[in-house]
This record gives sequence, structure tokens and C-alpha cells, in this order.
Amino acid sequence: MLLGLTTGKTAEVEEIAPDARMRGLRFIARIHRMRTLGWGLGVLSIASVLYQQQAPLLAWIALLVNGYVWPHMAWLAARRSRDPARAELRSLVLDSVLGGAWIAMMQFNLLPSALLAVMLSVDKIGVAGWRFLARTAIAQVLACAATSALLGFPVQLHSSMLNIVASLPFLFGYPMAISTAAYALGRRVLRQNRMLEHLNRIDDVTGLFNRRHWEEVAGKELARCLRTRRPAVVMMIDVDDFKQINDRHGHVVGDAVLRCVADVLKTSLREIDTPARYGGDEFCVLLAETRMDGAREVAERLRAEVEAIECALAPQVRCTVSIGLAEASRVLVSVQDWVNVADIAMYQAKHHGRNRAEAVSAAKALRNSSL
Repeated sequence: MLLGLTTGKTAEVEEIAPDARMRGLRFIARIHRMRTLGWGLGVLSIASVLYQQQAPLLAWIALLVNGYVWPHMAWLAARRSRDPARAELRSLVLDSVLGGAWIAMMQFNLLPSALLAVMLSVDKIGVAGWRFLARTAIAQVLACAATSALLGFPVQLHSSMLNIVASLPFLFGYPMAISTAAYALGRRVLRQNRMLEHLNRIDDVTGLFNRRHWEEVAGKELARCLRTRRPAVVMMIDVDDFKQINDRHGHVVGDAVLRCVADVLKTSLREIDTPARYGGDEFCVLLAETRMDGAREVAERLRAEVEAIECALAPQVRCTVSIGLAEASRVLVSVQDWVNVADIAMYQAKHHGRNRAEAVSAAKALRNSSL
């Protein structure tokens, strides 16, 4: 028995993808722990009935093998399989067959039989849902009917106090273990979702925020600026002659240059500022609570620090940046307008010789662009 929290002959096993096999091995490890606990506690409940029936030695041996040997046999069989997860599903079906046989051997003693059937059902739903439960339930019913027929269809529904007491560890211990495992899995999924959400906001080359996330932040900041009239500046940064760096030294060096520029942005800005890779060789920075005079000082400092960069992969490479600045204004309708103004300023910096910072007013830039 187990909690289905959903796949050593190494040469044979490599026929399936390594990552799929690793997931399968983790799956069977979880199943092994829960099966060992479930059957280990279930033995007490079944044993109380066998004791009352004065069952033969063979039945006791079968119970001990089922409770304390079978979980490890199932784990080893799955681990040696080419597809561990599929092998484990077969073992789950066999769990149901064994459970059905024990229900018949207990002569349908009410509490132990119901408890065994319910716990086996919980396992199957956890593994693969109701459809898998239906398949295993059929196997369980058939095994129960066949075993009962071999024994002459004996029925003894009464559960004594011994049966009740012996079932208590199974009744309380196994559901608590299932709940604990489910909680741990839920926490793990939550952490993975948070990590995935974080990774979806990060550019994988530079480690800065990506364009989508930056635009979301800039949109909120623009709305705040228009509402409160507090200052903010967008800075667009373009690496000068980056195509030549790529063509002459290769994309590996080009990526290294981008990472160096990103490192300057990470170390030289305040926590309330938001740097990002906008795309290609362009970076953008949102300077919160900053007016144009302060933004010019920041831009000049960044320009000088980038100019002083020494790329470890290509020490002879020197890079510079052209920077455009645009302050938030009530004439800006959207983040794209804000970026367009900063872009206009950046291209002015390139036109005036590169390796410099320029600023334009939003009203002037948008008026000229509409002419």
C-alpha cells in the first residue's frame, strides 16, 4: 500500500530518457515508503482476525511475507525495470489483488476489511485518479471472490474489541502519513511554481529582468507618477558597435560583454531601480523617485564604468554605451510612449558620436514624431 503521488541493469535501463527514469525512481521511492508503512500497519489488523480464526501456519507466513517482504520486492522489481513507473503501476494492481484475497480470508470481518479496502482505494486515486481505481477495484473484487470461493464463501462480519484495537494504528497512522506526504508535496510544488514564475521574469543570458517583467513594473510606475506627480526616469542603453563585437569575436564573447554590462547595472543602481535586458544589445532601467538631473549623473557614472570594463574572455575588447533618458510626463499615454521617447534620446546620443548620454522631453519628442 502507498500514497500515489505521481515513472539494476544499467545498460537496459538507458533505453528510456534519463530524466524520465529519475522521475520514475523518485516515484517508486515515495511508493516504497508508503507501501512499507501501510502493509506494516495493516498486518496488525489482519493478524487480529487470523488469531481469532486460529489460522494455520501457512496463512501466518503468507501474512508476514506480504507485510514485511513484499514492499521491498516491489521496490526492487521496479528499480530494475526499464520503466520504473510502469512497473510500479503493476505492483499497485497486485496490491489490490492481495488486499482482495485478505478480505476474503478474514471472512469479511467488517472493520479490518472496510479499512483495508478504503486505504487501497485512496492509494489508487492518489496515483492516477478514478479510472485507475476502477481498474484495480475490479482486480480486487475478482481476487476476493476467487479466494472466498476456494474457502467455501465463509462470512463473519462481527468485529471484536481485539479487531478494533488492532486496527487503530492503521486507522490513524496511515492517513496521517498520507496527509504529511501530501502536504510536503504541495509545499514542493508551491516552491517550484514560485521558482518557475521567477525564472519566467529573468533573462537567461544576463540574469537581469526580461522585457515583459520590466514593462509591467514600468507600467505601474508610470501610473503612480501620473497619479502622484512623483518623478521617475526611463533610461535606454544600447551597446555601441555590438554587431562588430559579435562578428569579430563570436557570440560567446558577445554574451560575455552583455553580462559585464548587466553586472555594472546590478552593482551601480539602487534597490528601488529596475534594470532589465530589453532585447538584443539593449538594456533599460527604470529610475524611481529620480528627476532628470539625478538621472544624468547616474547615466554618466554607468557610461564610465562600462567604458572601463575588461572582458575576461577577450581582454582586448572595449565596449561603450549610448544612453537615452526620458522623464515621466503627463503627455505619456503608455509605457511604450515612455520607451519611444528614451529611444529617441538614445539615437541622438549615437548620432552625436556614441559613448554619451542624451535626454529629450516627452512633449517635444512625441510632437516631433507625430509631424
